[in-house]
Amino acid sequence: MNTHSLFAKTPPVRLFFTAAIPGAISMLASALYQLIDGVFVGRLLGETAFAALNLSMPFVIINFALADLIGVGSSVPISISLGQKRDADANNIFSCACAMIVGAGVAVGALLYAAAPLLIALMGASGEFAGLAVAYLRVYALCSPVTTIVFAMDNYLRICGKVRGSMMLNILMSILSAGLEFLFLFVLDLGIVGAALGTCSGMIICALIAFFAFTRGKMQLRFCRPRFRLSMVREIVACGTPNFLNNIAGRVTSIVMNMLLVRLGGESAVSIYGILMYVEGFIQPLLYGMCDSLQPAVGYNWGAGRLDRVKAIERCCFVSSAILSLLSVAVIALLPEPITVLFMGGMDTAFLDEAVFALKIFSLTYITRWYSFAVQSYMLAVEKPGSASIISVSTALVFPLLLLAVLYPLGLTGIWLNFPLTAVLAGILAIIVMTRFSRKLRAGASLHAGHDADVSEMD
Repeated sequence: MNTHSLFAKTPPVRLFFTAAIPGAISMLASALYQLIDGVFVGRLLGETAFAALNLSMPFVIINFALADLIGVGSSVPISISLGQKRDADANNIFSCACAMIVGAGVAVGALLYAAAPLLIALMGASGEFAGLAVAYLRVYALCSPVTTIVFAMDNYLRICGKVRGSMMLNILMSILSAGLEFLFLFVLDLGIVGAALGTCSGMIICALIAFFAFTRGKMQLRFCRPRFRLSMVREIVACGTPNFLNNIAGRVTSIVMNMLLVRLGGESAVSIYGILMYVEGFIQPLLYGMCDSLQPAVGYNWGAGRLDRVKAIERCCFVSSAILSLLSVAVIALLPEPITVLFMGGMDTAFLDEAVFALKIFSLTYITRWYSFAVQSYMLAVEKPGSASIISVSTALVFPLLLLAVLYPLGLTGIWLNFPLTAVLAGILAIIVMTRFSRKLRAGASLHAGHDADVSEMD
């Protein structure tokens, strides 16, 4: 199905099942691999390696943050340009964005490789714990010039209407990464380096496959000679800023939490926090997959002036996000012990009790988290990056850090409570943002209707 038929003519509910469900399956494949990665490291390499992986993970995500800024930021103007029938502009934004992502991967990767020992030392780690974390981070840094573009290519495939192709690429990446990690850990015995190398190798292979698909000239988007304009770069940065700030702010929060956890409970506390992050890493991609997969359709119809379709598509996004989140609450609250045992074998009773307690509190997060997530996605799709950034930074950094200060006297319990309380505050903020946007939209529609009536009277 071509882009116009898919985004402009397909009924909203059918569009949801055509675009959002494959998008969610794509993210599910990625989430399942992340779970497998955590299980492999925790079960095969032990608690120290598992804690080291989680200590370095915020920096790994920062490594992808700048590429994500460009990939997500370019997707919005590309979709809107296609909706406005400006294909040449869309191709130029696409080509420039790809060049920018590769350049950013080289620069950020080199910086992280050089700074890895210092960054891990600042976290409070030492000895074998620090050595494993540095080794894990440096593999990602070395592979950064090629791996960082893979998620942007996923966005571009969906913009071209290749929803199933995007889904298959993500499934392939998860299978390849899991298979290669098995090879590097079980057969070649490469330790924590093998865990990182397996993931990076799967990403590299899939990035090259996606890149080749666009070089054939049969996609809606085509490579052309990049023509950089300051206004275009500013637009990409503005539209990608909410996602970028969310990534960076979230990692800053994780770094602060890890520093506190090392001091409050040592490697065990970091490991429990890692389990929570793996659970979040399973749910969050599903939410992201549904909302993000609908963004090109929302942006296309926003650019075409079809507000009725924008609202109908977003209703599907909000309802599905709520259903998924509430199901997640039930599963986490009912199965905290099996979830803990999945990652860590041979743990003592104290560790298990604390992990179960943490997971039960953490499950409450998703009672309200879905709403702020869906509103943020909606604001980004309709070119309201300022509103999306406010929700993003508040949810990922401002609220958690404020709550860390307020709840610090409660020790580890205060850290676990941080998650659901942050979600409540984010939900309240999202209601305020959505209410203000809806009022402005209605005011604009009334003004437009009044103008049409005046023109009709003059005629």
